[in-house]
Amino acid sequence: MTRTPDITVAAIAETDGRFLLVEERISRRLVFNQPAGHVERGETLLAAVVREVREESAWRFHPQALLGAYLWHNAANRSAVLRFAFIGSVSDRDATQRLDRGIVATHWLSCSDLEQRHSRLRSPLVLRCVHDYLAGRSHALEPVAQLDLHNAQDVARRASATRFAEANTDSITAVAV
Repeated sequence: MTRTPDITVAAIAETDGRFLLVEERISRRLVFNQPAGHVERGETLLAAVVREVREESAWRFHPQALLGAYLWHNAANRSAVLRFAFIGSVSDRDATQRLDRGIVATHWLSCSDLEQRHSRLRSPLVLRCVHDYLAGRSHALEPVAQLDLHNAQDVARRASATRFAEANTDSITAVAV
């Protein structure tokens, strides 16, 4: 029996060739990630990404497009994640806001900066999303705008049913939504 992948959202926000990243402590290790997190029950994917960016970076995120949906099989812990990555802009940073637990700082880093920090990225999804963004990939928001956790789990079940044969390798698959 296959496990349903965890459903997460991530924000790709770029300004002048630099991307918004958070530095976070995971298992006593400092890593870099896009502002990202899990979708809560009753929450749409868009509401989740806006909330996560605000909680982790103190920026207000304005989703403009879907970069893609990525199914990642993590061979190290035999888990799977379905990440919906959104392209958008940020505004109205609240410098007084306390950041989510585990978040140490926010940074604006170039693709080259991220490649140099490859060993400190939370997952291979970080660079994959930046590379796809730089390649000009994007999709309309409408097909996923109203997806909530339940509907996203259905997408995850369909995507993982045919791809769990790869579960013993670190692999990322772009998923059609």
